[in-house]
Amino acid sequence: MAGIGDEIQERLRRWTLELGGPGTRERLEKLTPPRNEYGVDPYGFDVDFMQAAAAPVLWLYRKYFRVKAIGLENVPGEGPVLLVGNHSGQLPFDAAMVEAACLVDKDPPRAVRALVDKWVPTLPFVSTLFARCGQIVGTPENCRRLLSAGEALLVFPEGTRGLNKPFSQRYQLQGFGLGFMRLALENGVPIVPVGVVGAEEQAPAILDIQPLAKLLSFPHFPITLTGLPLPMPVRYRIWFGEPLRFTGRADDEDAVLEGKVARVRDAVAALLARGIAEREHVFW
Repeated sequence: MAGIGDEIQERLRRWTLELGGPGTRERLEKLTPPRNEYGVDPYGFDVDFMQAAAAPVLWLYRKYFRVKAIGLENVPGEGPVLLVGNHSGQLPFDAAMVEAACLVDKDPPRAVRALVDKWVPTLPFVSTLFARCGQIVGTPENCRRLLSAGEALLVFPEGTRGLNKPFSQRYQLQGFGLGFMRLALENGVPIVPVGVVGAEEQAPAILDIQPLAKLLSFPHFPITLTGLPLPMPVRYRIWFGEPLRFTGRADDEDAVLEGKVARVRDAVAALLARGIAEREHVFW
């Protein structure tokens, strides 16, 4: 007899299929995560668990943020790819919404693996949840292995600088790191620029208390207008641009890579500018 945990997971899976819409079951059956010689994903990704855990994320996607995804056809249906986007909103709901778009509004679906900071695995419960849903620590070796297995990786080169920037700097891209470009060149994979419009307004930060952040070993400790980093029901619009391909050596000098990175940054900025110009309102 199934236990309470199994019953809850099954209910959540049914909720996922309901929120996903017609054809979701058939699309999700196409997911084929990489498996090692023991028949499991080497990083702990569990498709069955992910389908259950996706239910609350899909509720946010469909009902709360009412996400509109534009240009999903630009995300390759198979093979390795880097999705590179802007980061904002105090908490990484933007990553979850990009992943949900590729999971339920793309056919065939892509199980996008978001890269997380090294301090995330130190968090109790969260680390296990993230791993079983496909998230990984963004070390070069992890990325190489997943790309060689044909996976799609989601990268935010701004890091926490973008996630926790104050409201006065909304939609102003912070500096992009070079690591994603080295990965793209080393593995010969395309880069799909992603512009997330809406997350900048979900939890406006007015102050970043760095002394408290250091005390708690956090990269930032933002204070928002609502007092908490919980999101307001803004309308998300996620723009996926045409894939970019680059040639060159992964070990080129930083000055050489910076020019290539600037092209990606400009592509993300152009998507944001278009998305902001075309939206009618922050909340609808």
